[in-house]
Amino acid sequence: MNPHHHLDPSTVVSYAAGALAVEMAVVAATHLETCAHCRARVDEAERIGGQLVEHQQPALSSSRLANLRASMLEQLDAPLPPAPVAAPRGTPYEDDDRLPAPLHPYFGASYRALKWRWMAPGVHCIRAAGTRSGTLLMLKIGPGRSMPVHSHGGTELTQILRGAYHDALGQFAPGDIADLDSGVEHQPVTVPGTACICVSALDAPLRFPGWLAQRLQPLFKL
Repeated sequence: MNPHHHLDPSTVVSYAAGALAVEMAVVAATHLETCAHCRARVDEAERIGGQLVEHQQPALSSSRLANLRASMLEQLDAPLPPAPVAAPRGTPYEDDDRLPAPLHPYFGASYRALKWRWMAPGVHCIRAAGTRSGTLLMLKIGPGRSMPVHSHGGTELTQILRGAYHDALGQFAPGDIADLDSGVEHQPVTVPGTACICVSALDAPLRFPGWLAQRLQPLFKL
């Protein structure tokens, strides 16, 4: 598996620093299971962060912290050597029934054991219990379905597990992650043939320009 859509550098830095909310960290960890490129970026961020910490003063001002973060992002923008094409650790897609390990505490280990709930025609979901600061859910969207046009009140991380969808940003297939912020408006459309299953984390409600989706949003709790 060779994902084409990766974590944003700022997400990489936050993940390496342990600063992501739990829901976001779960989705990021799911992506890292199958993406050697992003694992290399996280390793690099941890290395850079360690070097910067060694040279920091005992107490850092907010401006100094901002400068350190900017320095890490600048260094992460430098190209890395090609990631090895070795099999990712614990590839969850080799076993058709096994969910990726980071999802087990929230959704269980088996696709067959998932208890989907109807959300809309052709759309089913499972909300993770026990999350705190945001929303963590798994979605199953039927083939050839168009989701409502929407933007984001905050950040959305979506990892594709099965099937695929396309939008203005390209096609997202198994292993790809959509790392989106409030500046992105899109309309995912699933490809024909098979349902798209993905896991998503949101730290703020979605924004829908259409009046019908706005009316239904409280019911869907998104």
